[in-house]
Parts: sequence; C-alpha cells; structure tokens
Amino acid sequence: MTDGLNPDDLTPWSSLRHFTDARIALGRAGTSLPTRELLRFNAAHAAARDAVHAPADFETLAAVLSARGEVVLNVHSRAADRAEYLRRPDLGRTLAPESLAALEGQVASDVVVVVADGLSAGALAHVPPLLALLLPELRSAGLSVGPVVLARQARVALGDPVALALGARLVLVLIGERPGLSSPDSLGAYLTFAPQLLTRDSARNCVSNIRPAGLSVRVAAWRLAHLIRQALRRELSGVTLKDEGGEPPPDFAPLPRA
Repeated sequence: MTDGLNPDDLTPWSSLRHFTDARIALGRAGTSLPTRELLRFNAAHAAARDAVHAPADFETLAAVLSARGEVVLNVHSRAADRAEYLRRPDLGRTLAPESLAALEGQVASDVVVVVADGLSAGALAHVPPLLALLLPELRSAGLSVGPVVLARQARVALGDPVALALGARLVLVLIGERPGLSSPDSLGAYLTFAPQLLTRDSARNCVSNIRPAGLSVRVAAWRLAHLIRQALRRELSGVTLKDEGGEPPPDFAPLPRA
C-alpha cells in the first residue's frame, strides 16, 4: 500500500461510501482488513450489543410526555428481566396480569400508542419528537388519542392486549428495532386495526428505520398519520393497506427543536 495516501482514495468504490452506511470499499492490508476497519467493526458490534442490553430510560420519557399533557401509563410483559426477555420472546408478547390494573378506568379511544423498549433502548430517543408531530396531526383530524402506554420488556404483539384492555380501535406500537452493525438506534412503528390476542403479522403495517441516518421523524410522522387515518376509515390494516401518503407537504409541521 502506498505510503501517505488514504486507501479509500485508491478505489473507485470510495465515492459510494458517502451514500450508505453499508461496509463497502473497506480496503485491505495484505489478505486482511485494515486495522482501522477492524476497530470500526468491533465498535459497531459493541454498540449493537449495548443497544440490546441497556435499560430503557422510561422515567425521562414519561416526564417529557407528561409535561406535554399526555396521560402516561406503565405496564410490563411477563418477562421478569432482560435475560428472560431475550430467551423467551413469547413472554414479551404477553401482558403481566398485574399490569391490567394500570389500564382500568380509561376512556375508549380511536388510537392508543404503546412505546416498547424492544431490542434497542437508544431508539426511544426518537419517540418524543415523533409524537410531537404525530399526535397533534391525529387530533386535528378529529381522532381521539388514548394514553401513551410505556411497556417494559415488550415485543410488538404486547400492544394487542393493551389495546383490547383500553378499548382502542387501533394500536400503534413504537419499538426499538433489532440493531444492525450500522443502526443501533432504529425505531420501528407498527399499527394494527382491531387488534386481537392472536393477530397475524400480515394484519400490521410497519414504518421502520426511523432515525437520523434513516427515515426522518418528520417523514415518519406524516406517513403514520396517513396510514392511521386510512386504517380507521377503511377499517383494515396490514397487507391490504398500502402506504400512499408520499412525502410530507411543505406546510406539514416542522421538526420541533430538542
């Protein structure tokens, strides 16, 4: 390898690195990866592991949402801790019996939002700005929005018993997605109309990869608002409901400042 030159400048692939987080044009040192790329890989792998095992900061999230006037409820899946959650996905889909008490006495609504830690605690940092755009848009359309339910050790399907307990017509689950080696903070959004205890995945719509380096919060909020309005109007969700919202118009609410 030529001294004094950046190996990234020695390959026609190098320009492609500006358009993707994928590991391309890494270069080589003999038959191996350059040391800097090996270190970057190890750092990314550590970040992914941290994303899975780190506890979600639901306390701060609850404080932010409460300060905005949202009713916040806390529930837990049947997984007792993180280790059991990772070993037993089935328990993460089931609501703990004692959590049902936290859902009693609420007024039925069109939409209920469930925020779940999932497999990336860091992804929940995108929830406040997303809801700051989405919830006013839903309310301005005449839809009633129930409490925001914070769910610990939860999988996507935990939103179904929560919605049934609250009498919601549609449930939106915001959840930390399984981290990749370039996306440890990706948030996924799953909406289900008329959820049941054994709802099939084909009955859900998903807007994924919500993060600064992926789908922006502003675009995600616009697409979710469109899908939710259509799901409630047509009384369906899943493979029969297509995302036709397109890009947000210029007058759609700008991203609020942190």
